Amino acid sequence: MTDDSRGALHHVELWVPHLGRAKDEWGWLLARLGYEAYQDWQHGCSWRRGPTYIVVEESPALNSRVHERTAAGLNHLAFHAGSRQQVDALAADAVGHGWRELFPDKYPHAGGPDHFAAYLVNSDGFEAELVATN
Repeated sequence: MTDDSRGALHHVELWVPHLGRAKDEWGWLLARLGYEAYQDWQHGCSWRRGPTYIVVEESPALNSRVHERTAAGLNHLAFHAGSRQQVDALAADAVGHGWRELFPDKYPHAGGPDHFAAYLVNSDGFEAELVATN
């Protein structure tokens, strides 16, 4: 490990109730954000961008089939998503890929007047925030 990587996020693992659906929904979004397929095994798969990877797994040890983003635990993953136009395009396309917009009445400033982002939630209740970088 170099000093440059200390503290950087290594990976995120999401336990999901339905692997096929997660592959479709997360796979579409992550591919649009520049991630590439990385690993694939019986109960899971992952996508990688640089040194960071994201895993979805339908673990045999899963003790609940419900994710609640407003309960204790993970609320959302936030991604740099390019320009405002790219965020708009991703948000519009997401609806056809298992995602729906959160806070549509406040789009694109649900995070405040100086924050341009789309907030999406997928079929299993996982939230992704797509933040415009300019």
